[in-house]
Amino acid sequence: MLKIAIEAALEAGKYLKKNVGRIRHIERKAGQETNLVTEIDKKAEKLIIGRIKKHFPEHDFLGEESGAAEIKSEYRWIIDPLDGTVNYTHGLPTFCVSIGLEYKGDIVLGVVYDPNLDELFTAEIGKGARLNKKRIQVSKTQKLIESLVVTGFPYTINKNPEPDITHFRNFVIEAQGVRRLGSAALDLSYVACGRFDGFWEGSLNPWDMAAGVLLVTEAGGKWTDYHGVPSNVYNKQMLATNGVIHEQMMGVLKKASK
Repeated sequence: MLKIAIEAALEAGKYLKKNVGRIRHIERKAGQETNLVTEIDKKAEKLIIGRIKKHFPEHDFLGEESGAAEIKSEYRWIIDPLDGTVNYTHGLPTFCVSIGLEYKGDIVLGVVYDPNLDELFTAEIGKGARLNKKRIQVSKTQKLIESLVVTGFPYTINKNPEPDITHFRNFVIEAQGVRRLGSAALDLSYVACGRFDGFWEGSLNPWDMAAGVLLVTEAGGKWTDYHGVPSNVYNKQMLATNGVIHEQMMGVLKKASK
């Protein structure tokens, strides 16, 4: 299954990179002016699902663009064919393909591929996480003030800016630095390999994090909701860290949480 997931991610990633700057049509999802989808997203998702279906036709699928396709299987592939669509439409080379596999409610396999840097992140439950086949681990940073953390904003932030803006302001003050890449899958991958020490976001979808959360945990990190409760990919609230600064980040989030 990992082999097929990798093949699908590589194929879709190469397609994305080849078509940068060739978008013909941009749609805006209902009620969300900044939530974009293009024909490139849709074609990439078809490529991924098509390849996986050839090998596992009995499995279920949940794709960002096509929605749920259920056969009542114990296996469900959760796919984001283009995480970072806004970046992509502007020609900013910060986007990726994300493929996660859920089995009986648990994420057991994850693949994130960044075609711009040719970086392939992979994880299997109980087998660790890797970047281009080399084992990766989360950082060992112990203090939030020495940490580089990352976040994302919901598409509805123009209508409901709180508490996200206050969280951002608080972390700017209490962390060494805060970044906003525009791709949750890459944010989580970078936590897994130690580039970031922590990531928080309050409005995610399963396809944004299915692969990334397994990368984090298999690399030795921790993933919960804002209150420290063990979570799942259907909970929109996410806090993922190296484990060491988890309580410190929770403390900051508590200052403005709903």
